Amino acid sequence: MFNVIMNDILGTPAILVGLFALVGLLLQKKGVADVVSGTLKTIMGFIILGAGAAVLVGSLEIFGAMFEKAFNIQGVIPNNEAIVALAQNTFGTETAMIMLIGMLVNILLARITKFKYIFLTGHHTLFMACLLAAVLSTSGMNGVVLVIVGSLILGSLMVLLPALLQPTMREITGSDDIALGHFGSIGYFVAAKVGKLTGDKTKTTEEVKVPKSLGFLRDSSVALALTMAIMYFVVAMVAGSGFIEAELSDGTNFLVFSLLQAITFAGGVFIILAGVRMLIAEIVPAFKGVADKIVPNAKPALDCPIVFPFAPNAVIIGFLSSFTAGLISLLLLPVFGLAVIVPGLVPHFFTGAAAGVFGNATGGRRGAIIGAFTNGLLISFLPALLLPVLGSLGFEGTTFGDSDFGVVGILLGYLISLFS
Repeated sequence: MFNVIMNDILGTPAILVGLFALVGLLLQKKGVADVVSGTLKTIMGFIILGAGAAVLVGSLEIFGAMFEKAFNIQGVIPNNEAIVALAQNTFGTETAMIMLIGMLVNILLARITKFKYIFLTGHHTLFMACLLAAVLSTSGMNGVVLVIVGSLILGSLMVLLPALLQPTMREITGSDDIALGHFGSIGYFVAAKVGKLTGDKTKTTEEVKVPKSLGFLRDSSVALALTMAIMYFVVAMVAGSGFIEAELSDGTNFLVFSLLQAITFAGGVFIILAGVRMLIAEIVPAFKGVADKIVPNAKPALDCPIVFPFAPNAVIIGFLSSFTAGLISLLLLPVFGLAVIVPGLVPHFFTGAAAGVFGNATGGRRGAIIGAFTNGLLISFLPALLLPVLGSLGFEGTTFGDSDFGVVGILLGYLISLFS
């Protein structure tokens, strides 16, 4: 039963957000029809978002296989899911307890402090709990002490990081109703600051002038499909038709297959945006009950795609800019004596796209490009610096991908070495 609660309920974002919507609607004493409809639509929005992400990730995995074959790149591939799966054998119980108690600490801190944020990205809560269990264990800490310390750190991060981003979130969304709850927050914060220093927020990515003959590019889905098609074609031609048709496309012509994958990628983003719009429409009014009764003025802190609909062009620009930084980092990392971090397309898309939106909010087009590029450098160098801190997990060929995991892990590792 404990595993069901931790993994299948609290660890499933759609169910976790749906539960909060249900509690909020019940606290508002809504009718049965409103409670059922609001809860199911909230869950449905998250499931649609997840379905879009699955479509997009499937397309990115194929691109990644083509890219590795084309350029023969070897190194550590950051993947949160992979390293957490490996860590569960050693730190499964500690991870579960830190996650559960950390969520309670989050609610308590939101209640008694000025940081009124409820972190609802369940899978990222699980990932951070796992990182904390692994890093704290290297200090010799174990049992109850490890769980308590880890829970306090996790609960604090779940209110402080959304608070750090909220001023820019207000600029992005034009309201103060929702917050961002995702452990790529340091990258987004830096992107916003860099964007402000280097760009001009009046020259937004969403007002790019397009000639009438290219008017179809004003549709972000079409622009994304064409952009990705170019990337797929280039990599496919270097990888070779033989490899793609034998290993990936099941005999379909490699260029036709590449075009279909590019359009599939754009379709995945379109589905994500539809899910986000439905989720926002349902969670904000439903969350009012939680805000009124349990944590006054509370805001739901949601996953990073929540910002995508507010600047779709910045999503494309951010991804490409972050990925470019990842490619450049391939050359730079060995110069500094660090492990080679292979650019993970999934973290570069999701965090790069969000960093692009943040950079655009403070610095327009130039801010989106440079801010997301900075994020790409962070999620290349931080995983390399984190590897030694993870103890035995650092030798498994994978590591945590997003910026906050690197920052938190490295700082904790430094403090542990300082006091041990």
